[in-house]
Amino acid sequence: MRIAALIAALVSVLALGLAAGCGGDDGGSSDASATDDWANDVCSAVTDWTSAMTSVGSSLQGGDLSKDSLDKALDDMRNATDQFADDLRGLDRPDTEAGEDAKQTLDGLADDVEQGRDEINDAVEGADTAQELLAAVPTVTQTLQAMSSDVANAFSSLQQLDAQGELEDAFSQASSCDEIENQNS
Repeated sequence: MRIAALIAALVSVLALGLAAGCGGDDGGSSDASATDDWANDVCSAVTDWTSAMTSVGSSLQGGDLSKDSLDKALDDMRNATDQFADDLRGLDRPDTEAGEDAKQTLDGLADDVEQGRDEINDAVEGADTAQELLAAVPTVTQTLQAMSSDVANAFSSLQQLDAQGELEDAFSQASSCDEIENQNS
């Protein structure tokens, strides 16, 4: 199923950082239904966030790490996560039988990624030495993996509550969802 493929793609994109260059779409075509537009907006939010998170990761791989570069990366991560959560919460419920449940799933995902952001902040807050920063790495890594799982679990939940296949159809029509799958091709 399309949602299952998106789950696999999202996990890979987040876990492997392959979303560089993946951007959002500025909305659906005039022929698209409101539910198609909703799915497009969901995937755009995900691709924008994964792209930003990948950029953060890339900025830390240059080898010239400093407290300032780490602080900038953390600010970028916070801003990207805040925008992602705002984008998810800003979506209306899709016009489907399971629309309210889908909306609650995305609102829950927004809460989850914000919690992850806070856990990363807590892990690195006050870390001024290389040793203190290294001590935070396992927590940061585990939290990023958990955030990746949260996204995948949200899509899995959407799949499970879509008995009529309405969301499945919408995700298959959403061009920004193709961008997620194409990153794994």
